[in-house]
Amino acid sequence: MIKIVPLLQDIKEKTYMNKIYEALKNKKSFIPFITCGDPDVATTKAAILEMVKNGADLVEIGIPFSDPTAEGVVIQGANIRALEGGITTDKVFDMVADLRKEVTVPLVFMTYANVVFSYGPEKFFAKCKEIGIDGIILPDIPFEERNEFLDISEKYNIDLISLIAPTSDDRIAMIAKEAKGFLYIVSSLGVTGTRSEITTDLNSIVKIVRENTDIPCAIGFGISTPEQAKEMSQIADGVIVGSAIIKLLKQYKTKAPSYIGAYVKEMKDAIL
Repeated sequence: MIKIVPLLQDIKEKTYMNKIYEALKNKKSFIPFITCGDPDVATTKAAILEMVKNGADLVEIGIPFSDPTAEGVVIQGANIRALEGGITTDKVFDMVADLRKEVTVPLVFMTYANVVFSYGPEKFFAKCKEIGIDGIILPDIPFEERNEFLDISEKYNIDLISLIAPTSDDRIAMIAKEAKGFLYIVSSLGVTGTRSEITTDLNSIVKIVRENTDIPCAIGFGISTPEQAKEMSQIADGVIVGSAIIKLLKQYKTKAPSYIGAYVKEMKDAIL
């Protein structure tokens, strides 16, 4: 019995992380981000369908929040526009439930702790499971404080995805060992947004990650061009892009999905 319990636990953990892990392992992945409800829910859904059709391996969906502290001006603007347009957490859930009729790639929410608390953590994670959400990123929750969400996320088989920042230093190994789904490696200090160059020593960060886990790691914050995507994909397993996509939505509004599809294809082709 002593030997069986760890074995069962190991099987449980492997099953638990299967969806995201299986989708991203052993390849170079492109992960786009979109704020739900900017300019409207129908456009968000159409844009995600275009992303998936053009090679997105996983899609991050932002649930708008009035004070998105990790975001630069571009994604902050998307949050404001979505909230002014009447987006609610329930409307985001409804959109994902509808989307799941057509999309099988992993879907991950990116939002803030207050959104979860105001909805009710138990109710929030139960709804995530019901509609087919595979993971959640809460950038305002430090790794050391994630336990208040960890038990409930595991209860509903939702991967609580950790971030590793350039300032994580001696915490990188610890975070990597406890990682679920995939690891989000923050390329630069500061908030989200496109950058002309990325100077962080990402190779050293990824080396420590690789020594401590086989879970895929993806680099985000500041990536916008195919050249940057190619460079980052040679370091990590995947590339995350958000602000460049939000800029297309701001520019083309309801006509943006086709432009987003073309952009995703260009970025995906660059990392293959």
